[in-house]
Amino acid sequence: MNVFFLVIVLALVCDYALHTVADLLNVRSLERPVPGSIAALYGQEVLERSKRYVREVTRESIAERSSLLAVFILFWLTGGFDWLDGVVRDWTGSELVRGLAYVGLLALAYSAASVPLEAYHTFVIESRFGFNRTSWVTFLLDRTKGLALGAILGGALIAGVLQLFLTMGDIAWLLCWLTLAAFSLVVQWLGPSLILPLFNRFTPMPEGELREAVVAYADFVRFPLENVYVIDGSRRSTRANAFFTGLGRRRRIALFDTLIEQHSPAELVAILAHEVGHYRLHHMVQGLLIGAAHAGVALFVLQLLLGQPGLYDAMGVGRPSLHVGLVGFALIYAPLDAGLGVLVNRISRSQEYAADRFALDTAPYPAALAFALRTLSVVNLTHPNPHLLYVMLNYSHPPLVQRLKAIDDHLVVADSG
Repeated sequence: MNVFFLVIVLALVCDYALHTVADLLNVRSLERPVPGSIAALYGQEVLERSKRYVREVTRESIAERSSLLAVFILFWLTGGFDWLDGVVRDWTGSELVRGLAYVGLLALAYSAASVPLEAYHTFVIESRFGFNRTSWVTFLLDRTKGLALGAILGGALIAGVLQLFLTMGDIAWLLCWLTLAAFSLVVQWLGPSLILPLFNRFTPMPEGELREAVVAYADFVRFPLENVYVIDGSRRSTRANAFFTGLGRRRRIALFDTLIEQHSPAELVAILAHEVGHYRLHHMVQGLLIGAAHAGVALFVLQLLLGQPGLYDAMGVGRPSLHVGLVGFALIYAPLDAGLGVLVNRISRSQEYAADRFALDTAPYPAALAFALRTLSVVNLTHPNPHLLYVMLNYSHPPLVQRLKAIDDHLVVADSG
């Protein structure tokens, strides 16, 4: 039996089982007693609505995972990878062009299979619970823009990786690593001004009480505030968010218009202070370094696997090729990627705690941060008591109960000091 075939099967089964078990445990945790403070915060009606929402999203998640896995296995075991390899070989003699076509067609097929599932989530589940404001025109335009952007940026990146592995021998993985790191920096730098505006309208925050409070806070913490932007998130959803992105002079703090509708100026300044905390504590730089390390490990493993004939046999392909090896590597690497994802999520949650502490130490009304988090959780029907395994796999932010406890503990220490 081909060892690579067994590894791929084991990777697929373990990934499916792990995430499905986490989903089921997370649903079961809805039956556990909810901490009294959270129960009082939600209220009985909203609490029950939140539970219904979690159950529906979980059923959808399991159905989506199962259907996509079934389609993939059918394609694999019926010789789909070899058939597609033959198709692109008939198109051109260029290994680089064949590789781009092969990877591009697989990505396009995956996107096409995902669109109906995304549409169901948006127009059925999100609408049923009052979140969705997306029109079909906006939905289709978003997917079209996403495909075009993926073709341009992703195609350029894949072309670079393929060319380096085709020509640079044993040091290809290292050169690819450097290329990917540079690519990530460019995307972070250009994203706020060139990429994000393709999907949302960014408007400078208008003059008024909120802007005055924001500017006063920025002056207090000596944060070089070029501008704060309001995003027209209400065109797509009632959900609210805020984020900090970009590098150097292109960095941008943005608040959803729905966030501004739902929170007081004091709460919004506290949220802004949290985002400034990420900047001051260098979390974006840390994220780039973690991503670069992750990519380095992946590319080194890829270099080791590409020369293994058994990998191509496991894929059901008669003629070894770089593009088939790239796809086979992605399947084998999945378990390690999942393990690294758990570590990255843990680091991200610790960064959220640190950004909260920064906000509590610098915001004019520290307690406003807790009020803002409570409102966000209730409005978004967040799981009141998520299971630990689900948190480990999926949560980049701490669950509300733990986050509020950390805030209370910090405020107590600050008051006693």
